[in-house]
Amino acid sequence: MSDYRLQKRIAAEILGVGVSRIRLVLKSEDDKEELESAITKEDVRRLIKLGIIEVVPEKSNSRGRWRELREKRSKGRRRGHGKRKGKKGARLDRKRDWINRIRKMRRYLKYLRDKGLIDRRVYRRYYRLAKGGAFSDLSSLRMHLEKELKEA
Repeated sequence: MSDYRLQKRIAAEILGVGVSRIRLVLKSEDDKEELESAITKEDVRRLIKLGIIEVVPEKSNSRGRWRELREKRSKGRRRGHGKRKGKKGARLDRKRDWINRIRKMRRYLKYLRDKGLIDRRVYRRYYRLAKGGAFSDLSSLRMHLEKELKEA
């Protein structure tokens, strides 16, 4: 009884994989005899073609758990304070935050100007104040505007 070490080594060389990934599929006694008599690369190639020698597929990590987690996170789960690492700026860029806020304020000012609720001068003044960072968000801009419009 042979251990087919030579045949496995030759097959590994031909198929470009490690010896541990070579599998021998012996269905009958004839297959065993053929395998034992195969001592050249040509013989081994023939056995590979016949399906007596095959390669074990590579194992890889399952991504099932990762997909499940990703789906939950897309719904907003598992994103609480306890799961966060790093500073606030690491998760939300300060510049991106500023861009979003200033665009919202400018849109609102344009809306008021186009509707005729504020005149050109007031629009321009508040535009500059917003650019200068006078308002932390849209609600503070609204409060400031309401106060001014009541007084006028």
